[in-house]
Amino acid sequence: MTRDLDEHGRPEPPLDGDEWETLTGFLDYQRATFAWKSADLAPAQLVQRLPPSSMSMAGLMKHLAYVEDDWFGRWLHDEPVREPWASIDWASDPDWEWESARSDDPDEVRSLWQESVDRARAAAERAYEAGGMGITTRRTWPDGRGPSLRWVLTHMIEEYARHNGHADLFRECLDGQVGE
Repeated sequence: MTRDLDEHGRPEPPLDGDEWETLTGFLDYQRATFAWKSADLAPAQLVQRLPPSSMSMAGLMKHLAYVEDDWFGRWLHDEPVREPWASIDWASDPDWEWESARSDDPDEVRSLWQESVDRARAAAERAYEAGGMGITTRRTWPDGRGPSLRWVLTHMIEEYARHNGHADLFRECLDGQVGE
């Protein structure tokens, strides 16, 4: 299915799609919004913090890469944790992705995010083809229940929407760029 692109190159979610098309359409729109908001920033801008927060655009990007891999790989398909996430002692450094991004090569962080998004799209499609929107994650909560693919997609839309708000503030502070 081809979708119309807006003035920023974001695919418009379908107005009359089914549940799968609508949710993946909105998730792709949110992903494209983040790509737009993080594009064309100099390395120094990517790692700049906006006090009092310790957050940076590079940190946001690496965090979103982690979340994509975690929900679509680890939770949905119970895949082993992949690098760079597998080697981290999360108990002693729970904000590793946020902090380490400040010293990472910006192109590597961007590639990490894009590769995670590509894997997540493929993983979501595999799950959908195997069981539709009601298929549950292979990993479960401690009580044995697992969220559905529908829940994971909705959660990821929420995750991006929240962080796109942060990205809006960053861009306005960094270079004055504003826009939805």
